[in-house]
Amino acid sequence: MTVSTTGTDFAREWEDWHREHEARLADPHGFLAVTGLHWLTDEPERFGDAPGAWSTGPDGVTVVLAEDEELVVDGRPVRGEHRFGVLPERGGVTARWGDAVIEVAKRGGYDVVRPRHPGHPLRTSYRGTPAFAPDPRWVAEGRYVAFDEPRPTAVGAAVEGLQHVYDAPGRVEFELDGRAFALTAFGGAAPGSLFVLFTDETSGVTTYAANRSLQVDPPGPDGTVRLDFNRATNLPCAYTDFATCPLPPAENHLPIAVEAGEKIPRERA
Repeated sequence: MTVSTTGTDFAREWEDWHREHEARLADPHGFLAVTGLHWLTDEPERFGDAPGAWSTGPDGVTVVLAEDEELVVDGRPVRGEHRFGVLPERGGVTARWGDAVIEVAKRGGYDVVRPRHPGHPLRTSYRGTPAFAPDPRWVAEGRYVAFDEPRPTAVGAAVEGLQHVYDAPGRVEFELDGRAFALTAFGGAAPGSLFVLFTDETSGVTTYAANRSLQVDPPGPDGTVRLDFNRATNLPCAYTDFATCPLPPAENHLPIAVEAGEKIPRERA
């Protein structure tokens, strides 16, 4: 996507983007609707915000539903015992339970259940996330430098003791305020895109302390990239303790105050 950096066009494009971002965050089954983070073991366990008794083992996640309980998986009602199977790292599936969604996922090598209820007060009382006013000063033209081979990069997590491992395909090099910087990049959700996790001198002051996230469009044929820090966002852990978000690699701290993007959520103020 081409972003203008001229006056009102730049501000309007940012406002449109932020409005869409806020709508996704406040989705009835988004992260603001999560009511619990349940770590599964080989001992079946029931949770107050989900049906059934849940467990995991070599064959993956299993739920055993009581006679009066039902889940809808892949559009099909299931009763009794249901096996979700072995889930890939950072993968997951969802099941419907009334107006709720039950997320079954693997994070940091552990199987978890994370129910999402639209009526959760964190979602219904959400008033939006404060952000810095958009400023073209925080748009940088940079260069993507691919590593010879993707580098497995271990990072911490919002949950103490948990670790994530991402393959870093390269880094992005750029300048801000006349100073040169580089950030280790991970593969983004869209083909060819990147995302970076970082902190800076605003972290823990005006922005969320643990991490900030920035999506980067696919590099051009010559490796050029555009980093618009006005679009730096919070990860789910900025809003809820029921998230397992990754922390930035140690080298991804910028020793300047990047006064752009989303600020500390009101829920954490």
